[in-house]
Amino acid sequence: MPIRQLSETMINQIAAGEVIERPASVVKELVENALDAGASRVEIVTSGGGLNLIRVTDDGSGIPERELALAIARHCTSKLTEDINDIRSLGFRGEALPSIGSVSRLSIRSRTAASDSAAEIGIEGGRVLPVRPAAANRGTTVEVRDLFFATPARLKFMKGERAESSATSDVVKRIAIAFPAVRFTLAGSDRSTLELPAADDSAEGSLRRVAQVMGTDFPDNSIALDAMRDGVHLTGHASIPSFTRANALQQYAYVNGRPVRDKLIAGAIRGAYADVLPRDRHAVTVLFLTLDPAIVDVNVHPAKADVRFRDPGLVRGLIVGAIRQALADAGVRAATTGAAGMMAAFRPGAASYGHGGPANGHRSYDAAYRASGPSGFDPARSPQRPLDMGFDGAGFEQRGLRESEQAAFDAGPLASADARAGQDEAAETLLGAVLGAARAQVHENYIVAQTRDSLIIVDQHAAHERLVYEALKNALHSRPVPSQMLLLPEIIDLPEEDAERLALHSETLARFGLGIERFGPGAVAVRETPSMLGEANVQQLVRDLADEIADNDTVDTLKERLDKIAATMACHGSVRSGRLLKAEEMNALLRQMEATPGSGTCNHGRPTYIELKLADIERLFGRR
Repeated sequence: MPIRQLSETMINQIAAGEVIERPASVVKELVENALDAGASRVEIVTSGGGLNLIRVTDDGSGIPERELALAIARHCTSKLTEDINDIRSLGFRGEALPSIGSVSRLSIRSRTAASDSAAEIGIEGGRVLPVRPAAANRGTTVEVRDLFFATPARLKFMKGERAESSATSDVVKRIAIAFPAVRFTLAGSDRSTLELPAADDSAEGSLRRVAQVMGTDFPDNSIALDAMRDGVHLTGHASIPSFTRANALQQYAYVNGRPVRDKLIAGAIRGAYADVLPRDRHAVTVLFLTLDPAIVDVNVHPAKADVRFRDPGLVRGLIVGAIRQALADAGVRAATTGAAGMMAAFRPGAASYGHGGPANGHRSYDAAYRASGPSGFDPARSPQRPLDMGFDGAGFEQRGLRESEQAAFDAGPLASADARAGQDEAAETLLGAVLGAARAQVHENYIVAQTRDSLIIVDQHAAHERLVYEALKNALHSRPVPSQMLLLPEIIDLPEEDAERLALHSETLARFGLGIERFGPGAVAVRETPSMLGEANVQQLVRDLADEIADNDTVDTLKERLDKIAATMACHGSVRSGRLLKAEEMNALLRQMEATPGSGTCNHGRPTYIELKLADIERLFGRR
């Protein structure tokens, strides 16, 4: 078959297959055009999930009549200079409008501030209609009807009207978060109206927009982020560990104001929460990365949802470090949704209480909890206590505990269940602490504490499990991990590039007890392995490490395995359900929780305590 030049219509339809995946893709492109035009108000109307009608109206600068024909021509744009590395607008390729027009019936009506009237141009399945006069206010209205009528095969891949409408709503919300000063309205016969009033570009205005999109619970259960490293600035908010979702749909990321779905950013978020969330729960985040456009490539995918960073390790490290530091600085916090669930359970006719937290009903925690057993704490059966892991009393004093409190906490169980004994005037001073003063122990597992304005219920086993785990981790990572020498070195054949990557990280791996050295051009020799791993599958471990270094330039796989062993030891070395505690022991536990980052959840992601405000209690009794 001879080589021939494709027609302009065929070229546009091929481009549309990449740029226009579904109605939500059309809305994304048109809304981005409106924002690039400086709009302060964007109105979107859809019908039939966007397949029948999409109309986007803005009050931006508009398109001059003489440029309307260029606006629908491929690779014509006003947003890109001669420098492809300096992209500061959302759109830049000049492909969206001609691609949309090749598979639908498209009309563009626009008027500039300097013009006395508007003009309109249309395209039907790639056939351009002549420019004609029209009536319109300043700005642009783009109307798309019968999407994919020119490519019927694409219609077979569309989902139902509700699913397409939901995807459009998600696109609008993602864009709206990055532009709080713009008013967005999404309406139509196929949906309920979504209206996002304009705020301002300040931090308060941005947080109000986030609350409009993600719900009012998120600001109350999140921590502000503000960090910079080597010219990359990270701002935004990240949820506390006890406030999670079942999927990652509420993880929003922006690079220079552009909404992105980048696997590096998603992996960094998972890494930052690795120790505090269960596997099937996800943090809620809004992250804004600001950096020089020259060190990030947004021109790697037609939909512009993926980006490539010149230094991905820098970006990942910044995100992980900033979130972990923010969580540590925030101290111990409980999700407000826990109190709401408790309030609902106390109301007449309410179902049995099940906390909406991350591990409600998860077998992983239940199994670990049953493994702990109802019996009292027996050092002979559970030797892995903090003091036995090289974590002496001085370590606890650094966490703000007095020697007397630590001694009380390490004392044996009581013969009496009267946990209120010993409450004296000194305990009253604890009411101002974050977790207050211990007042009672209920069912030999739950500590009831009082602050000046709230009631706190602590799961003693879950709380102490987190404390022991953090102590073990600190001891583990504050010095080189003990290793065991292999009688015969394990020789592992690898691709040459994987062997080179492992060799570059050999010093870091040695700190974690894994001794690796090059063994020819395409192999490595493993001479030592971490003692904690026992009989490990060295071949699989090294190959997993090579894959992770290739993807993320980190060696977190080995660290995660060691941390998992520490978590198992902590579960068996913590205070058991059924152990009676004195008031001094309970208060010592509360003070340790206040001084330990991440103590709001246990190792399995289950909340360690719930706080009920005094105002909520009074509301239950009809006093408010």
